[in-house]
Amino acid sequence: MTPVILLAEAKRSAEVTDWGARIGWLVGLALFVALVYWLMREGWKWRGTLQGDLPELPSAPDEPGEARLTMSGRYHGSTTAGQWLDRIVAHGLGTRSRAELTLTEAGLDVVRPGATDFFVPAAALREARLDKGIAGKVLTEGGLLVVTWAHGDKLIDSGFRSDHAAEHTEWVDTLNHMINDTEGAR
Repeated sequence: MTPVILLAEAKRSAEVTDWGARIGWLVGLALFVALVYWLMREGWKWRGTLQGDLPELPSAPDEPGEARLTMSGRYHGSTTAGQWLDRIVAHGLGTRSRAELTLTEAGLDVVRPGATDFFVPAAALREARLDKGIAGKVLTEGGLLVVTWAHGDKLIDSGFRSDHAAEHTEWVDTLNHMINDTEGAR
């Protein structure tokens, strides 16, 4: 019985004898991680600079009218329409956040706690659909409400996910009906 106990005692990790090398590697790794983070941040800021021609986002009117639909959920970002990986970061559109959506006759009001709110006038709405992904967020088929809207001379896709995914279909139907009515009136 004694040899088994001796074998168990012998299995210990070796003492660290070269603390200088170990600390040097840890500091080097920390500097590398900091450099990668800094480069990512600079890339994000550069993308915002390149998209500087995008006009300021409209604010909700003082009297938007009665709410047709409301939804709480998450805002997952905006991209150039039809290019689900070309994220738009100008004016805070690239910031993911919680969102409260309200659809009125005047348009779509997006309230985002901790991020820039924006308003999409009814005349700027182009399409609503269910999709599975938008820049950095991929879900199951139909798990994302994507609203296409015009801003300046650019078409933008904005992605939302409701806290209750069953609401998405009603939003798509109501938005597309509202868009068709608006286009018919023009």
